[in-house]
Amino acid sequence: MIYRYPTIFELFTIPMPPTPFNATKSGYQLCVRLTPAAKSLAMQELNLKSAMSGFLANKLQKLLMLSSHRRLLLSKIVHLGPHLGLSPNFRSRLCNDHPDKFKIVGTSYGMALELVHWDPELAVPLKSPPVNRGLIVDRPLKFKQLNLRKGLNLKRRHRDFLMKFNELPDICPYNTSLDDFPKSSLQAEKRACGVVREVLGMMVEKRTLIDHLTHFRKEFGLPNKLRAMIVRHPELFYVSLKGMRDSVFLVEGFDDKGVLLEKDESLVIRDQLMALVAEGKRIRREKRKARINGTILDDCDNNDNVEVEDGDYDDGDYDDGFENLFDSEDSDLEYDFHDDDNESSMLYANGGNAVFWTGDDNGDSEPW
Repeated sequence: MIYRYPTIFELFTIPMPPTPFNATKSGYQLCVRLTPAAKSLAMQELNLKSAMSGFLANKLQKLLMLSSHRRLLLSKIVHLGPHLGLSPNFRSRLCNDHPDKFKIVGTSYGMALELVHWDPELAVPLKSPPVNRGLIVDRPLKFKQLNLRKGLNLKRRHRDFLMKFNELPDICPYNTSLDDFPKSSLQAEKRACGVVREVLGMMVEKRTLIDHLTHFRKEFGLPNKLRAMIVRHPELFYVSLKGMRDSVFLVEGFDDKGVLLEKDESLVIRDQLMALVAEGKRIRREKRKARINGTILDDCDNNDNVEVEDGDYDDGDYDDGFENLFDSEDSDLEYDFHDDDNESSMLYANGGNAVFWTGDDNGDSEPW
């Protein structure tokens, strides 16, 4: 694996320390370390995590403020940890570094994170995104309009439902609970959509798995048919079916071409790491072509002093899936809502040429 990523790892040798068994022998030990470029990225990520400690603590505090009992099991928060930008050791470091915000307590179900201080400045829901109607004169519209992304066509009955839903007053998910509204009412669904919107707004990539949200149905007061509710509101959420599990995206966090409007700094470092990986693969391809043509290229990974037998590693194309590790989960699907009384909605595949996030007619844009 080390030889597959010459821009990430480099080999070097150190003298072998004398021991009673090899006191009269001299030799060298083969060691591995990060390249200067990879080491610089690692230091940037470490400094970023330290600087964002307070920001990440605010995310956990807001999650606790959304819960009904102001307490969440750590075993459930782990599912959202990577999407929130939390480090793998957040349970031992971040949760204990801010005793003024929350604390770890023991419950009959396991260790949980409990809210210590309610911050009214954090209990503010996300602002509604501005709507650009493309009017020359800003004046009230004569007819009601529904703000949907391009290329999304809904049945008349579904559009009427969403218009009626948007006419309801905004409900703050922090100051209300599920018991404040009748079950299966539009007000309860309005609050549930607000909770999901707040949680997705905390995510680094404004997306997560629907299965992860179902872990918090009881704590956040979400309906049992959570997926059906999310699919029912395409003006707020976008559901992708790529992979074994469905993902939900926050629509307002992306532009018409599916690009994040606000990119997190950790994503910038990740993109730089992927660029290093791609550069290493380019170097390996050039070496392979040079070996086939009988020429010699300079060793770009500074490993000239390391002697390795030809059979120690395979320099051929090896699909390790590293470049697909961070791929977004999307799918060439389109919503199609039926007029039956079933709450859930069906999704139909339209093939590889389907465009459902953008509705450009020139055919140059790719789906999602």
